[in-house]
Amino acid sequence: MSAFIAPPTRIPLFLKAGIWISEKITGKPMLPARLLAWYPKAALGSAALEGLVAHHDGKIDKRMLKLVRLSASFDAACPFCIDMNSAVYRETGISDAEFLALQNHTELDNVSTLSTREKLAVRYARLISSTPLQFPPGFIAGITANFTEREMVVLASTAAQVNYWARLIQALGIPPAGFSDGCSIKPHRHAPEGH
Repeated sequence: MSAFIAPPTRIPLFLKAGIWISEKITGKPMLPARLLAWYPKAALGSAALEGLVAHHDGKIDKRMLKLVRLSASFDAACPFCIDMNSAVYRETGISDAEFLALQNHTELDNVSTLSTREKLAVRYARLISSTPLQFPPGFIAGITANFTEREMVVLASTAAQVNYWARLIQALGIPPAGFSDGCSIKPHRHAPEGH
């Protein structure tokens, strides 16, 4: 499977450096970065967005951010995003049971290892990734009671960033790159039923 378009044969030097760095970090060819070279302004804007993503912020740790990224990836049904965000999920302390719950194979409330805050963060990411966007008042009351304003912005911007990439990557037909090939549980590449 290949993308809808091929990368340009000539990539500006300033973009080549960024592509080289992203490919060095990931160990994979970064087709999204290469295709964005067709429009350097989009490449730079996307790089800035990616470069400023939260990795840890106070009580919002790497594990919670990974839960949010995975939830947004599954709900946006983006094969590339699912592949990338599923890689090394265990390294952030996410168990196989939790991983299955993020894919809606089991009910989130039945996973006792997820904290109340983590379940709220997952549900928030799911709402952010659903169409139409709807935020029930009862849910908002629960999330504002459990997260600070700053934490809500970190969670919302993290889920929104995944959605940005999901829409862009799917619009260009970019296939998964094989990030999750070593996972013991293979992530499903399609939207869960009824979600």
